[in-house]
Order: sequence, then structure tokens, then C-alpha cells
Amino acid sequence: MEAGPANQAIIARATVDDAAEILALIKRAFAPVARQYGVPSLPPLDETLAEHLARYEDSVVFKATYDGAIVGSVQGRLDSDGVCHVARLVVDPAFQRRGIGRALMVALERSLPQARRFELFTGHQSEETIRLYRSLGYQETRRQRQSDALTLVWLEKARTAGTEGP
Repeated sequence: MEAGPANQAIIARATVDDAAEILALIKRAFAPVARQYGVPSLPPLDETLAEHLARYEDSVVFKATYDGAIVGSVQGRLDSDGVCHVARLVVDPAFQRRGIGRALMVALERSLPQARRFELFTGHQSEETIRLYRSLGYQETRRQRQSDALTLVWLEKARTAGTEGP
């Protein structure tokens, strides 16, 4: 566990005991995104607790806590080719722009030194999120149109030889 100053979140591995609270956070964080894109729902909003719990079997899940409450989370699943598929980076809207998303991504990348590449996607209108990923060394690889309202922006970051993360 990494503890920062009293005014910063604590980043640690999440467990299944955290799943219900993390899923509730995911739904809070993605609801404004669905409204931003003018769509009734997104896969993270439709995820059940059982589906979310299944992620803990094959993924690394991190949480950010502040004053005992979970305020952020990220997941990464390493495939057999050494690619880490990053998913569901979320920060409670009340805690955004405090470096929590960056700290979660750094923790995830450092926890998987065997990953040769990290891959993720976000929506084309998520400009702050895209800036965050680019500042962490991710580069856009493609765009995939989902609908008139949504285009996915795929980004990836290759692990530099001899490094364990950012």
C-alpha cells in the first residue's frame, strides 16, 4: 500500500470485499459519461455485481481510498501475449483533478512488470482522459466508430526495456 500526505488518496490492491463499493463508484462515474454522449447506457452501467466479481478472478484491481471511502479504481487483465488490457479507470466526480487517476495507472503498470504493452480505449469526447493517458506515454492507435454519438479512441503504451513502469 502506498500512503501519501493526509490530503491524498491511498492506492492499494482491491479485493472482492471491495467489489460492491467499486461497482457503485463505476456507475456514479460513468453516468455523466453516458449523458455526455447522449446514450441511455454504457457497458459499465449495465454490469451486474456477479459480472464485476468475475473480473477479480483474472484481473488486477486497484482502489484509491480517501478517509476510508473508495474514490477511485482501475482494472488490468494480462493476456497470454503480455498485453495488459486496462479497463474501468474511474475517479469519483467529487475527487477528480487531484492526481488519483494518474496514481492508479502508475500502480497498475508497476504491478505488472511482465506486461510488454498496455492497451485501453475511451470515448472521443473524453478529452481530459485522453490528455491523462497521453501524459502517461500512451499513443493513439486507432478510432472505432460505435454510433453517431460515440467513437472509441484506442491507445497503447509499450513497456520500455528495463523499466517497470512510469
